[in-house]
Amino acid sequence: MRSGNRQLIRDINRSLVLNLVKNHAPISRTDIARKSGLGLSTVSGITRALLSAGLIHEMASGESSGGRRPILLSVDPKAGYAIGLKLTEREVIMALTDLDATVLHREIVPVHNTREPAGYISQVEHAIDGLMSASGVARDKLMGIGVGMSGFIDHESGTCRYSAILNWRDVPLQDEMEALFDVPVLVDNDVNTLTQFEAMFGSGQGVRDFLVVTIGRGVGLGTVIHGQVYRGSQGGAGEFGHITVREDGPLCSCGKHGCLEALVAEPALVVEAQAAGLEDALSTGESLTPASLARLAHEGNEVAAAIYGQAGHVLGVSLGNLVNLFDPARVIVSGEGARAGEYLFGPMREALKAHLFNGLGDALQLLVEPLADDAWARGAASLVLSEVFSPPV
Repeated sequence: MRSGNRQLIRDINRSLVLNLVKNHAPISRTDIARKSGLGLSTVSGITRALLSAGLIHEMASGESSGGRRPILLSVDPKAGYAIGLKLTEREVIMALTDLDATVLHREIVPVHNTREPAGYISQVEHAIDGLMSASGVARDKLMGIGVGMSGFIDHESGTCRYSAILNWRDVPLQDEMEALFDVPVLVDNDVNTLTQFEAMFGSGQGVRDFLVVTIGRGVGLGTVIHGQVYRGSQGGAGEFGHITVREDGPLCSCGKHGCLEALVAEPALVVEAQAAGLEDALSTGESLTPASLARLAHEGNEVAAAIYGQAGHVLGVSLGNLVNLFDPARVIVSGEGARAGEYLFGPMREALKAHLFNGLGDALQLLVEPLADDAWARGAASLVLSEVFSPPV
């Protein structure tokens, strides 16, 4: 067994203490020592350095057990800030967060000529300048910029290998943005950024193995294994929407037939509803959209309910395959598709239960969470925050 060098051990201990303060605040130095197994003198030295760096601060005294009342510690959320961006073909969704991932300022900026990366990045630069000015946060307090976007993203190099929505190939987004801003820039698939947020601040906290499935314009998957987001060998893991469900199925946006996305994503359901003549059930001048289709189901339209029911069944069978493969402790289903409610998720639960391998569903937790407006941008900001709190190994 190899021993680490002293600096590595110091960095590991520092990360351990910082995360204990983050996850258990307010907490005393004595409790940190007890939970970490480190000596009290070591903990005192680390917390002194963290206080000096401004990452944590002292709070009111805790309850005494007979001696001096302990001083309690917590992370100072104003020690630094992160910007999260969700890039789409029509707009950039931006959020400025503190170290607790609390959104302090949020903007949505329209963009044009999105198929030209240089012009798009220039628009992003102006949008970030406007966000910083409006927020009043000093530039030297910005710790980094996180970027989430759909597609095949190489997180290690910060390169967009392929985005069908933007029609980008091999765009070195991290390098180009870091040349414009004097802070680190981190880039990832948008579902991975949402998964990172769930792991650090959301329903995945403290869960070592879980899945995040998003339903909306597409179908996405984020995977956490042993506490780490799994991205695959090239960054392309998680294309759950493009598993083949029916070889003779409808054409998918990827150019293949019968993908899960072509059967259960919102655009596919709208096409199915149009073919079923549901436009006649709408008010004059109203068009079929994911929102109007969901409304029809909630108003008791049997055809709309049946469309969601079939999609929910297919989704549940596919989720069963995922659970059989990964044996997660928790599955979080989110996205704009949550607007359909039990018309989609009731059949999904039934099909999932019916297709699990014996015993795998006994302890499985299935959570359905409507997606908050700022969730994607908070997820992108979490890329930066994860660098602050992640251990060095």
